[in-house]
Amino acid sequence: MALDRRRIVAEAVALLDAEGLDHVTLRKLAARLAVQAPTLYWHIPNKAALITAIAEEILTPLPARPAAPGDRWQDWLIGMAAGLRQALLAHPDGARVISMAQLSRNMAALSELAMSTLVAKGIPLHQARVMVFTVERMTIGFVLEEQGPRPDEEAARSFDLTAYPTMIAAITEYYRPGRTVDDLFLECLTLVVEGPQAAS
Repeated sequence: MALDRRRIVAEAVALLDAEGLDHVTLRKLAARLAVQAPTLYWHIPNKAALITAIAEEILTPLPARPAAPGDRWQDWLIGMAAGLRQALLAHPDGARVISMAQLSRNMAALSELAMSTLVAKGIPLHQARVMVFTVERMTIGFVLEEQGPRPDEEAARSFDLTAYPTMIAAITEYYRPGRTVDDLFLECLTLVVEGPQAAS
């Protein structure tokens, strides 16, 4: 099979899914493709370009549809962010990849769609920019924490929970039976988009 950029990126995403971002290297990628590493440089000049190419692939299937005339912009924006989160969660370290990407066209297109949607709904450009960037960064940051390493047993044992009674009470109250991290994401996102009263 001929080596082209599409095949290289597909194999890079497969490597990410199999081993995580820390193990995505041009050397390992070349080995999976059964070529010498310098061969890849015709298509992907360096690690930064590889990360950006993977980010573009992660964001390609993102279901970002224009808002319908009757849609509330708040509901549309929350739905867009939920779609972004699912795209990032579909791959190990997906949020790290997006946060490290340089000039992602797909991320820029998502921001353009979101800002233009809000402006078309009557939101001033400055407010639309702040809202979209806040929602995007909150979503990426939320997934970064979801995909981050969990504390090891020793760290967990040495952490004195009794020093933080209000925080522990809040966490215990929130994660009552039936509630999930999806609910937490939606509540945090609603707080950002709609304000404190809507999220209470």
